[in-house]
Amino acid sequence: MLMLLAFAALTASADDDTTNRELIEKGRYLFQAANCYACHTDVDSDGAPLAGGRALKTEFGIFYSPNITPDKATGIGNWRDDEFIKALTQGIAPDGRHYYPSFPYLSYRSMDTADILAIKAYLFSQPAVKQQNQPHQLEWYLSQFTLRIWKALNDLIATPVTFDGSRGSYLVDVLGHCNECHTPRNVLGMLSMQDKLQGNEDLSAPDISASTNGIGDWQEQELADLFRYGELPDGDYVADHMGEVVDNSTSKWLEEDLDAAIEYLLAK
Repeated sequence: MLMLLAFAALTASADDDTTNRELIEKGRYLFQAANCYACHTDVDSDGAPLAGGRALKTEFGIFYSPNITPDKATGIGNWRDDEFIKALTQGIAPDGRHYYPSFPYLSYRSMDTADILAIKAYLFSQPAVKQQNQPHQLEWYLSQFTLRIWKALNDLIATPVTFDGSRGSYLVDVLGHCNECHTPRNVLGMLSMQDKLQGNEDLSAPDISASTNGIGDWQEQELADLFRYGELPDGDYVADHMGEVVDNSTSKWLEEDLDAAIEYLLAK
């Protein structure tokens, strides 16, 4: 009887290990699809992976990405599942602080809860790095108070980021948060979704809508070459931020996800 109980315990433990590995692997893929590495790693200063500190320069000042390693003192190591979900979908930290929309929670709102928890499992499997978050350097009028007003106004008057339920839309609009760069913003920094994916001059992000001004004349293979290798139809290659997107995200998509994203973009 004792041997049977021991065998059952070992079998259950092996099953749990397999399930946990599968969850982490799923989270790794989703983490790549969301391109979390690029924003949360200070690559210019050879910073530790996911320890934050990357500077995002905007007309409103400089935002610095936070540490998302599982360090309990300076990272997210103490975060509960519900706190992680709230941060990604509502832009609210466990201590009640609100995140600025430089963090694309407006796109992540439609992310599947199971996918969010898979990403959390992957992050918690990574090395913990003790590194304090760097405070933002913003214009004088930006504060937690004005941010809360902005978020209320955004929910009231701005058209939300759309998600049509398809896999392509999930990759482009939600995980990949492509609207955050490729959709223009109004003077208040709100996404102008009526001009979805039609480019953002402030970020030098081109029109990637299916219009003739965008990628409407592109062939499917040309888009596949862009996402896989960063190659443009004229033989040039993308660089800077889009180069990082290709390196860290789109080049790692499964074939069926690549096809879904291309089909979605060319239909819009």
